[in-house]
Amino acid sequence: MTDDAGNEDAHTEETEEGLTYADAGVDIDASEAATAALVSAVGDAGAEGSDYAGLLDIGDRYLALATDGVGTKLLVAEALGDYSTVGIDCIAMNANDLVAAGVDPVAFVDYLAVDEPDERFSEQVGAGLREGAERAGIALVGGETAVMPEVIKGLDLAGTCAGLVAKDAVFDGRAEPGDALVGWESSGIHSNGLTLAREAATREHEYTDPCPFEGYDTVGEALLEPTRIYANLLEPMREHGVRGAAHVTGGGWTNLERLGEHRYEIADPWPVQPVFKFVQEQGNVADEEMHRTFNMGTGFVAAVDPDEAESLAAETDGRVIGEVAEGEGDGVAIRGLEL
Repeated sequence: MTDDAGNEDAHTEETEEGLTYADAGVDIDASEAATAALVSAVGDAGAEGSDYAGLLDIGDRYLALATDGVGTKLLVAEALGDYSTVGIDCIAMNANDLVAAGVDPVAFVDYLAVDEPDERFSEQVGAGLREGAERAGIALVGGETAVMPEVIKGLDLAGTCAGLVAKDAVFDGRAEPGDALVGWESSGIHSNGLTLAREAATREHEYTDPCPFEGYDTVGEALLEPTRIYANLLEPMREHGVRGAAHVTGGGWTNLERLGEHRYEIADPWPVQPVFKFVQEQGNVADEEMHRTFNMGTGFVAAVDPDEAESLAAETDGRVIGEVAEGEGDGVAIRGLEL
């Protein structure tokens, strides 16, 4: 998975051409190549794994682990002086990955690195972590705060979520041609693509400017909307025989390709929320770039037998958004838009 954690807030040379994620400072191809090099160097360290979690055999069950951070969304929080929701994001990015693997999230540990201790933002971060844990139905079992003024500018927040699952309950993780795709709405940008979103949003606005669309007081508040947590979907997905799921994070809609080398045809996605339209207009970002970077309104997708799709969607406030078609590595098509 690729996200924009750790990238500095640096403006690019602006031209009349549309802004891309690479222009803003995150080259997805380079990031994926670097990740592949790391994985290759680590090699087989004794654990199994899915595309979303590492799995350790502990007898009749797997112990699963996922780790992630909040990324450059923290820079928006810093600009507004409001860190009250980033803890929710940190929990969500990890717990949702476990859910996509078919694993029950059970516990979380956080890692907060700062250049100097500050009781105010530490309290806010902690409140967000507590709220996120409640939404995910997990326990906070500890964490670490590191003060490193020579390494960190401001703060960084990451964590690891542990889960447990019976061996026969893990999702296979592979869709089959003919499967229906059920999708669930996102709460907004979540915690991926913020480097591009921030670059676009601040071309002509400040984070503290009034928000030009309804629902938020300021531009920054819209970007800070916390990531939705999908833990409540796990049992219904199991009951309906879901084969695999995709948490739509870094890389946007191309995350569906983790479900196998097929063609994913999206005919009825969730509506694109105003925050995405705002980012696209402000940055003159191409449609393809938007869908390769952001969730565009649909934050979680499952592949399931078409006979089960409508009932799964109805029980969970989801919707049938498309289908898996024949094709080897033919990618994702969203209402005619090829990725």
